[in-house]
Amino acid sequence: MTPLAKHIRDTILATGPISIAKYMQLALTSPVGGYYTRGQVFGRSGDFVTSPEISQMFGEVMAVWYVLHWEMLGRPSKTAFVELGPGRGTLMADMLRASRRFPDFAKSIDSVHFVERSPELRKLQHAKLGCTPESTKYVLDKSAQDTPATALSNTGNIAVHWYDLLEEVKLEPDCVPLVMAHEFFDALPIYKFEKGTGDLWSEILVDVADSKDEAADASSKMGTVVSKLEQGEDACHFKYVRSRNVTANAAFILRDQKFSAMFDKGDHIEVSPESAHTMTLLAEWISANKGMGLVVDYGQDWTQGDTFRGIKSHKFTNPLSSPGSMDLTADVDFSYLRYAAKDKAACFGPVEQGFFLHSMGIQARLQQLLNTTRDASVQKNLVDCYKRLTDPHSMGRIYKVLAILPKDSSVVPIPFTPPKAEELNKPKIEKVVK
Repeated sequence: MTPLAKHIRDTILATGPISIAKYMQLALTSPVGGYYTRGQVFGRSGDFVTSPEISQMFGEVMAVWYVLHWEMLGRPSKTAFVELGPGRGTLMADMLRASRRFPDFAKSIDSVHFVERSPELRKLQHAKLGCTPESTKYVLDKSAQDTPATALSNTGNIAVHWYDLLEEVKLEPDCVPLVMAHEFFDALPIYKFEKGTGDLWSEILVDVADSKDEAADASSKMGTVVSKLEQGEDACHFKYVRSRNVTANAAFILRDQKFSAMFDKGDHIEVSPESAHTMTLLAEWISANKGMGLVVDYGQDWTQGDTFRGIKSHKFTNPLSSPGSMDLTADVDFSYLRYAAKDKAACFGPVEQGFFLHSMGIQARLQQLLNTTRDASVQKNLVDCYKRLTDPHSMGRIYKVLAILPKDSSVVPIPFTPPKAEELNKPKIEKVVK
């Protein structure tokens, strides 16, 4: 067992089975070997590739969206980019570079603010944005030496700030936030529940397994079948179990009767209260500061039941196997995010990523890049990247884009349409027939 697996095992043995949310939190961010304490997790040499790592076109198109809506909001004189979960900093670097094509907009950018807990990823972001060592101030925590807290980027001499939490981000009173949350919500902890008799819900928990076979058998009994592809060769020291009684999590999170009314005995659902909390903060903040935001992630516009999984070496794998060695993720429930923003901000979408990118001109940008080279291999790579980002059989459909504007805004953002009355801030449910 790895030190992290031993830590999780000891926690369970001391306190009893833990929620999937607790397991995710330990496996991803624990200082004892959590996944995001590592630096090289993105890209072709890592475990997964995000849209900004696939092509510069993605970040360039996103920058154009902010420029257009900066114009629509009256060209505020001072703005700040705020990114949640910025990865290696590639998306922000591309957006800042593309912004320089629009001098008035670029002049308004006062600072960049990253919400990032990982010391290793902060260092990568620091390098990607070309921050100078002499301008850098580091966190005071001796256990995280050389972790940047503030610095100056050589792209426009822009100040860059890092924070552990969204609540810590502080902007000047006259500064308009331009928020980006790209593949951020999918990594936030989820709780999983199973409908019992009447209005009672059991919680699906994580317990210690004596063997790999016991872990697979327990997953099957929970209705959470782990395929042979996901089982892999790694030892699995944990298993899913069903709570014997209604847990405090189930009683609190599922207190709304709509859950019981829409599901039948044996159905599963996944809920992320931390996602709702973060979305509420974002909505209030954007409205209070007359800002704007985009949420880009994979998921659906309804509640789902069995999407929790691990990703390692670009393949799905058993999320309970070798914690700390893989990314853990679940599909985003965009209807839940909209519901969390109810009466606090105006939400538009989600729309599919392919539709969004095409509407914002990615094909024109592709043609520009193709015209800059006669190298057939470079041209083929550009076209392949474009297809991967936009094709409905790749990332074009499963990835969605949600826009957030102030609640009193009269602007309808491009390429969104006003929501229908029956869809406004109303969570939807996916009913899976087993």
